[in-house]
Amino acid sequence: MTMHGAVGTAETGKLGKFSWALFDWANQPYFTVVTTFIFAPYFTSFVAATPAEGQAYWGYTQAIAGILIAILSPVFGSIADAGGARKPWILFFSILCAIGSFALWWAVPGQQSGITLILAAIILGTLGVEFSIVFNNAMLPNLVPHSKMGRLSGFGWGLGYIGGLIALFIVLFGFSLPEVPLFGLDKLAHEPDRITGPMSAIWFLIFIIPMLLFTPDTKSTGISKTVAVRQGLKALLVTLRELKNYRNVVFFLIARMFYNDGILALIGFSGIYAAGLFGWGTTELGIFGILINVFAIAGCFIGGSLDDRLGSKPTIVVSVLGLAFASIGVLSISDGEVLFGLPAAMPVEGGALFASPAEMVFMVFAFIMGFFFGPAQAASRTLIARMAPPKKAGEFFGLFALSGKATAFVAPLLIGVVTSATGQQRPAMIVIFVLLMIGAALMSFVREPDRG
Repeated sequence: MTMHGAVGTAETGKLGKFSWALFDWANQPYFTVVTTFIFAPYFTSFVAATPAEGQAYWGYTQAIAGILIAILSPVFGSIADAGGARKPWILFFSILCAIGSFALWWAVPGQQSGITLILAAIILGTLGVEFSIVFNNAMLPNLVPHSKMGRLSGFGWGLGYIGGLIALFIVLFGFSLPEVPLFGLDKLAHEPDRITGPMSAIWFLIFIIPMLLFTPDTKSTGISKTVAVRQGLKALLVTLRELKNYRNVVFFLIARMFYNDGILALIGFSGIYAAGLFGWGTTELGIFGILINVFAIAGCFIGGSLDDRLGSKPTIVVSVLGLAFASIGVLSISDGEVLFGLPAAMPVEGGALFASPAEMVFMVFAFIMGFFFGPAQAASRTLIARMAPPKKAGEFFGLFALSGKATAFVAPLLIGVVTSATGQQRPAMIVIFVLLMIGAALMSFVREPDRG
């Protein structure tokens, strides 16, 4: 018996679905080793003049990228719907991400001249990867029926975290830990940190190939690029005027706007905060990232199953509340204190890895954080796929990206401004908890469509 997807087409075969999910594997190292655990802390600690200045710079780059993604994602999604095919867009933006990633090799320690170019490369890489994700996500409704979207989406996120885990292993055991790193990289020049950019670029371009070859794309409408742009913009304007007819979707996008801001900030700044608080270097951050990813993988596969059984909305709410709890736990830790006042020893020179009481408490909350990262994001992707009108998948995933980025600049910007003003990393982090709680509360207004 032939199963039918959201648009009435036959369900894609196993190779096509696996190749689509492999796209998450392809792009995840950029987020894992570049924007979270390795390059970002290296940039803030060694490229910028001070960690506080580095965190502020990083916040500003993510804010700029977020504004551009919010403005342009719905536009590109509508143009893709008009033109039909998604793969050419995915390939184009993947190449942009690779160019930006390669340029990070030139982020040398203590760099003052040329730092603007490095910040521009970070923005370019982030734009490329985020726009490519918009178009890959828009393919989901064509691949499986609604009742199976949760498992496929969760499987993709799980594969992504496995890819990030392997990338961290390569950085640690190939570049960071050996006395003589692969390719003769110079540790004094922080080349093991800087190689994460080119490595992520090569990884991305290689592992998107199966999706480009084996995952069925929406058929091209045959119209020219110019006509597709004109029709896409016209369709987007019509949809924006008719959003009152999609009030349930609007409620969800507003809720996600808040909780996703909190998630992105938590992902982006947890490693930076730990590096500044405990003085962690590449090795500690890499092992920390590996452990986080192990919990994230488990969360994705469990969350994907729960998504199809219980629904996307309950999965999102439970995950966001779990992240809010973990964020408060992380924020409760300061120099010599945990849980907002209990004394706890900090790491000492030559001490065992993660052996200090303060680090142990941090790791407990970080593991909780890791477990809930994936389900919150995978179930969000599933929910919008179930809500989107079949012929407007790209457009609605563009709006989905807008909801994830329209105010995403607010959290990094506030973190950057408050960090600059106080000269400390901790005070600005309370923003994350507030955003998560607002998002969870707003989900009470969302009605989940039938998963049949």
